[in-house]
Amino acid sequence: MAFMRYDYRALPRQGEATVEEFRAWAAQFDADGDGRLSKEELQEALRSLDVWFAWWKAREALRDADANRNGAVDGDEMGRLYAFARRNLHVKAADLQDGS
Repeated sequence: MAFMRYDYRALPRQGEATVEEFRAWAAQFDADGDGRLSKEELQEALRSLDVWFAWWKAREALRDADANRNGAVDGDEMGRLYAFARRNLHVKAADLQDGS
């Protein structure tokens, strides 16, 4: 089994990430290109940040951000996901870097 590391687009390293920067960063994890983030896609995004218990935090993020309860974070709900990430994961622009 081969492990692959993806290089995700990074954000500027200064201060807090804006909602637009966060949205652009999160869009990289939309594997099926449907414009929504599923729990699995959120989990992959959290793994890229080296967040412990990414599966659990992805579930909590989806519960918090998914206002219409369709099982994914839609475009209008991205602001809620951003608020969750700042409040519970303390996400800043520097955290959204690709690590290289």
